[in-house]
Amino acid sequence: MTRIFPEDLDAGLATRAIHAGQRPEPHAGAIMTPLYLTSTYVQDGLGQHKGYEYARGKNPTREALERNVATLEGGRHGFAFASGMGCLDSIMKLFRAGDHFVVGENVYGGTFRLFDKLLRHLGLSFSYVDTRDPQRVADAMTPATRGLLVETPTNPLMWLCDLSAMAEIARAHDALLIVDNTFATPVFQRPLELGAHIVWHSTTKYLNGHSDMIGGVAVVLEDALADRLQFIQNAAGAVPGPFDCWLALRGTKTLPLRMKQHDANGRQLAAWLVDRLGESAVIYPGLASHPQHALAARQMSGFGGMITLDLGSRERARQVLEGVRVFALAESLGGVESLISHPFSMTHGSVPADVKQAMGLTEGMVRLSCGIEDIEDLVADLDRAIG
Repeated sequence: MTRIFPEDLDAGLATRAIHAGQRPEPHAGAIMTPLYLTSTYVQDGLGQHKGYEYARGKNPTREALERNVATLEGGRHGFAFASGMGCLDSIMKLFRAGDHFVVGENVYGGTFRLFDKLLRHLGLSFSYVDTRDPQRVADAMTPATRGLLVETPTNPLMWLCDLSAMAEIARAHDALLIVDNTFATPVFQRPLELGAHIVWHSTTKYLNGHSDMIGGVAVVLEDALADRLQFIQNAAGAVPGPFDCWLALRGTKTLPLRMKQHDANGRQLAAWLVDRLGESAVIYPGLASHPQHALAARQMSGFGGMITLDLGSRERARQVLEGVRVFALAESLGGVESLISHPFSMTHGSVPADVKQAMGLTEGMVRLSCGIEDIEDLVADLDRAIG
């Protein structure tokens, strides 16, 4: 019997998450993609191989993950990497010395560190702007601008940018729109459908969802762009091991289901926190009080489980960070377990203090990654910690 795969059909997202990009194992018919632990492949003769020569270039387990995430994002080509930062670093190898980039000023601290401490010294230049305002973005574009890189929602201030407007600006300046979709995931937001050229993720986070691997993935539509990324992936070699790919592929199978619960817990916890702390202390796009709630409702199909609290001081933040018992004080996000962190000293620790101050990131802020536990337990845990 020949199976028809959902990427070839107009299948629903949950169906594609489980089946897309995976082929039946030819020898035993295993339902799960096998773990191909090999560095090289035997060839039948000189120049006669089965499409695989050396595992840095291609690995069947990795390809299954790449096809799966590409299908979820509505793309045609996926490329997996050893980490989210390895993914972004490889994307930046599409460019050359002298190229200029417009970047959201509230990007993840690791993104800022890569650009400011490494790539700037290789001849790339970066302008950081408030991407909530398309006019500021347009004003920052120059004849040398080759890329517009944004997050939406941002980490950790939960700012949004209008992706359709960003795509229009990028097209007008012959630049690539590169979108970090880690927070929203393809369940709630698909930037390629809004005009992005490249979408990338830290697969460590929601795509894997179990806090047990490190990885990144980029997805594109255009064949020519895919060819360039394929070359970079093989030439630079920042590829993930097959077991990490297998773990991430296991994670994507439950992604739609998990994201529904992350979203449900995020909405309920944000509403409770508003009652407990007041509107001004809670930053969550799903709240009507969020300044960009209308954009979030239009651009996203869900609001997710990321919430930022402004508790007013480092001492108050410390009380909550050290007072929780269900939430775990740890880096990262997007796992089934709830995490709490201090962005000023953790995720954005490498960002200069004056830059953090300019963007409004204070020592009194804490970031919540709401897991999929019972909401009553999350509420009770924060209630005790807040005091």
